[in-house]
Amino acid sequence: MPAEPPLRPRGRKRANGEGTISRLRERLPNGKERERWVARISWPDGRREVRYGRTHAEAARKLRAALTAQDLGALAPPPAETVEGLLRRWLDGTQRSIRASTAEKYERDLRVHVFPRVGRLPVARLTPDRVRRLYAELGEGGLSPMSIRHVHATLHVALRQCLREGRVARNVADLVSPPQAQRHPITPLSGAQVGRLLDLARGDPLEALFVLAVTTGMRRGELLGLQWTDVDLPGRALAVTGSLQRVTGLGQLRSDPKTAASRRRVPLVPRAVAALRRHRDAQTAGRERAGEWWQDHGLVFCTTLGTPLEAGNVLRRSFRPLLERAGLPPIRFHDLRHTAATLMLSEGVPVKVASEVLGHSTTAITADTYQHVTEAMQRQGVRAIDRAIEKAASRDRLVSRLASS
Repeated sequence: MPAEPPLRPRGRKRANGEGTISRLRERLPNGKERERWVARISWPDGRREVRYGRTHAEAARKLRAALTAQDLGALAPPPAETVEGLLRRWLDGTQRSIRASTAEKYERDLRVHVFPRVGRLPVARLTPDRVRRLYAELGEGGLSPMSIRHVHATLHVALRQCLREGRVARNVADLVSPPQAQRHPITPLSGAQVGRLLDLARGDPLEALFVLAVTTGMRRGELLGLQWTDVDLPGRALAVTGSLQRVTGLGQLRSDPKTAASRRRVPLVPRAVAALRRHRDAQTAGRERAGEWWQDHGLVFCTTLGTPLEAGNVLRRSFRPLLERAGLPPIRFHDLRHTAATLMLSEGVPVKVASEVLGHSTTAITADTYQHVTEAMQRQGVRAIDRAIEKAASRDRLVSRLASS
């Protein structure tokens, strides 16, 4: 086996960033001696790092790995830096550039699930195998596959940014596949059930909210963050420009849409326009009754004092009682969005148009989420081809019989 080339040309003094290898003899508590080899590196930014090996060859390999990372622009992290220290620095640096609700989610994922298990590890010891074990431990602790995927997404985006900044040599999350998430069953309402729901909602303070939910497919946060300046009743349309989210320690915040596709203009059906007109009139009367107590946030859906609605209160006080009165199954509020999508697609609305109305970033998301509907549409399409072939064949047979008679 050919000898490995020397780490530097013979006869030349080592410069900073090249590293050295030396023998180290240690006396153990039992009186015996242990021999190790130590590779020392002085980085150009003044940091120093030490790598140990049982043999000279092992120490040389570790030294070469560190120098290769340096050549690739990935400065090795300080030897004492832990996973928690690295990721907390990332959190501090990224909070100003993302939505407050997203920053809260990142912090919660790391604080609750990552730091207690791998936070004290040196960054260099966060290997793909250790990340796989982390996910296994979370699953054994009762965390759902979908929640583990959320933790993985947070860890991946954090390490990706650290890699760009040269604070890690690689993104180990790239090398690990999170568990497959179990898709939450979609339980949309039928057209008849929607009709019964809206009939019973007539006169409810949040009637317009339910009407918009099933006729536009807007998300709950988008509905609660809807402002009157975004509603064009004469033009029978509204603009989705923000979403209302609760952030721990900050309260209810209205933030920009998460993606460019979420910022959209949605047409309104006559039923929705009429419900919004009634809602506006009722809100105007309520504002006059509140007088100086009214807090004007410009929201379409708000409390009797003009303040933002709490999503939990909407569910407990309005939505679930309405479902019970209508004799409907206890679906989630988000299923009203699924209902809107299912009704659109089942009536032959193209997937691209439905995707734009719903604010999906790609049509693939729409097609994948509502696969049960698109498969039914595909069957209808295939049957239409069969009918067209049969019509053409019948016509040819008729022409043939007429020609022979």
